[in-house]
This record gives sequence, C-alpha cells and structure tokens, in this order.
Amino acid sequence: MAISSVPTDTIPTNRRTEILAGISTFLATMYIIVVNPAILSQAGLPFSGVLTATILLSFVCSLMMGLYARNPIVVAPGMGLNAFFTFTAVKTMGLRPEVALGAVFWAGVLFLLLSIGNVRSALVRTIPHPLRYAVSAGIGLFITLIGFENAKFIVANPATLVSITRLNDPIVLTFIFGLLLTSVLVVRNVPGAIIIGIVLTTLAAWPIGRFWGDASAINFGNRELVSFQGIWSTPDFSLIGKVDLVNSLQWSLWPVIFAFVFTDLFDSLSTFVGVAEAGNLYGPDGHPRNLNQSLLTDAVATALAGLLGTSPGTSYIESAVGIAQGGRTGLTAIVAGCCFLPFLFLSPLLSIIPAIATAPALVLVGAFMMKPVTRINWNQLDDALPAFLALVLIPFTYSITQGIIWGFLSWTVIKVAVGKSHEVPVGLWIVDGFCLIALFAGH
Repeated sequence: MAISSVPTDTIPTNRRTEILAGISTFLATMYIIVVNPAILSQAGLPFSGVLTATILLSFVCSLMMGLYARNPIVVAPGMGLNAFFTFTAVKTMGLRPEVALGAVFWAGVLFLLLSIGNVRSALVRTIPHPLRYAVSAGIGLFITLIGFENAKFIVANPATLVSITRLNDPIVLTFIFGLLLTSVLVVRNVPGAIIIGIVLTTLAAWPIGRFWGDASAINFGNRELVSFQGIWSTPDFSLIGKVDLVNSLQWSLWPVIFAFVFTDLFDSLSTFVGVAEAGNLYGPDGHPRNLNQSLLTDAVATALAGLLGTSPGTSYIESAVGIAQGGRTGLTAIVAGCCFLPFLFLSPLLSIIPAIATAPALVLVGAFMMKPVTRINWNQLDDALPAFLALVLIPFTYSITQGIIWGFLSWTVIKVAVGKSHEVPVGLWIVDGFCLIALFAGH
C-alpha cells in the first residue's frame, strides 16, 4: 500500500518509517494476543476462542483507525477492562460469560450514540492544557513502569512496596543490556532503532535457561526464556455470535454496562490526549487530530468485541512506541493491524519474543513522553497541583483512569476555591460527574 493512499494531514513522513513504526507498535502490543485469553478463560470462555476474537478485533479495528481515523493508534481488547469482565462481572457478580459479553455490546452501543453526537469529542476539547500535558507524561511513566515490571527490574517488596531486584540475575542483566543498547541506537538516530533493539535483546535472551540462569519465574514454568512452541494453530470461531443480547439488558446489569462505559471513556480520552501530545498529532483547531473519527472507531471496537467474544476494545497507549519510531499517519495502524492477522494460525510463534525484549522500548517511550511537563507552569500552583496529581497517580495507582479522575476533580475544586470558576469549562463539569460516577461504580 502506498503511503499516498493514507492522508498524512501535512505531517512529513515516508512509507519505510510508517512500516517500521507499525511493526514496532505491534511488537509492543502483541502480548495481548495471549494475555487477554489467559484472563478471560478464567471467566469460563475457551482460551482458543478468545484468542481468535482478540486477533480479529485488533485487526479490524486497527485497520479502521488507520483508514478512517487516519491515526497511528492500535486498537485491541483493553487491559483492566478484561480484568473487570472476568473478576467483577463474572466471578463476583455471577454473570454468565454470554451475558457479560452482552453488557460489553450494549456499552459499545452507548459509546456509539455518544460518539455520533460528538459528546465524547466535546468532552476531550474541554480538558485544560496543563492536564493534557500531565496525562501524557503520566502515561509515559506508566508505560515505563510496565517496562521495568516486565523485565523484573522492579519487583514487589513487602517493606517498601516496590524495590529493585538482584542485579546479578541473567534476566535483569539482559534487560539492562537491551536498554542501554536501544538507548544508544535511539540517540544515534539509527533507523528502526526500536525494532533493532527488540531483535538484539531477544537474541541476547536466547541463552537464558539453556546456558545460564533459570527463566521459570517469569515464563510460566519454562526454563528457557526464548522458547519455540510450534508454528501452527487452528482458529476457533466458536465465540462469534454467542453474546446474550436480551438478558444483558436487565435493569440490574446497567451498573456493569456503565462501568464498562466509564472505564473505556477515560482510557480512550487519556490515550488520545497522550499520544497526540507525544507525536504532536494535533489538528488545525489545536485538539487531537481526527478526534471524532478516532472516538467513533473506539466505540465500534467495544460493540464489536461483544459480538466476537472478548472484552471491550480500546485504543492502546503502547501506540506511543510506534510514534516514537516516527509513525505519524494511519499507515502505522494499518501495518500493526495486519501484523495481528497471521497469528490466527501462527500464535505459537509469539513465544519467541520474551517480555524483556520489548521492555527497553517501553521504558524509552516513557522518556519520550515526559517532554510536555516542561509546558506546565509550575509556579502557577492552581494549575500545577492538579496536573501533578494526574501525573503521579497514573503510575502510583497503576491506573490511567484514577490519575485522570483525580486530576480533573482536583482542578475543579481548586479553581472554584480560589475564585477562578471561570477556568472550569462547562464540559469539564460534565466530565467531573462521570468521574464521580466512575469512583462509586468502582466500589
């Protein structure tokens, strides 16, 4: 596909850069192909069926994001949303998985109504700029934390909550090697630096479990960190259309539907704001580029997820990896989406690239996303304090949603308390209402 077939919105780029960016984004998000089925299978859904649904959703909706919304953002089943589906909707509330899938579908329908009416895009446009900068940087710290955690560089500690691990561990040493190597490649502006770093880190991890160290602690029982578990697997389409659309509309299930709506709302809002800031993906009006189309794509992903047999789809913050690689147009999302499709049949090959191979890329993306904090006026405390809360609570609570909720609420309270209520847009009051509902729905 020629780059000219995907409008660039005047952002300079080229086909090679976009393809490399798409591959980078896929490598950073491909974990969802196996992680999502691992979580939803605990809700009683077949692993192979969820795997097929995950790939189909990621392929179709990433293509829609690229072709329709023309943004370099991957769409896939959301982490956190899949946990809510399994552990709250099914295990705690006792819903049948088919009914929970129905709740996902109706949440998507509600999203579509909000998106078609431009309500969601209007809410994004009301977010004050200091909060936008803070959310972007907070997501960067969150991505960095995920990278360090995937590499087991940062581990849980009962005394201090978290701490650094033993530096003589072969897995950690390999991660450090990959991080420093990828950093040097990035600083030297080597084309495809992130992909090269992932490949070389994978090669460096190959001896672990074979010639030194033991990878069993982080590789689900396999002693070898880089393992070959076959090539071919047969797609399982058994979950397509298994959704229960009637029983999921019971009045008692509307809190579940609203919980899906609010969680996905804040995830998508923060993702679009964060990646727009990271890649300067703004339209002439100063707001995230093609926002209406992007939000509509996100809504379709949620509704389609219920029909295919998985938890809600959402835009992925790991798309920042491809943006850091230079992705600026929809071709990045198209390439990433197409990378998902072969794994309908080749999912065992995913075992070749371990988590520590993509961890350096995630850490570096966090560094790239910190730049917006310099645009916050830290001397203007009524701006700085809400921005700071959003910035730190995203990684500290391990939740983008919580960071954005407390950033928004504190902005409103502080501005009103110091006599600057005129700096709280009408739309932000509506967002604050959603924030309060989301807080109560989460408890």
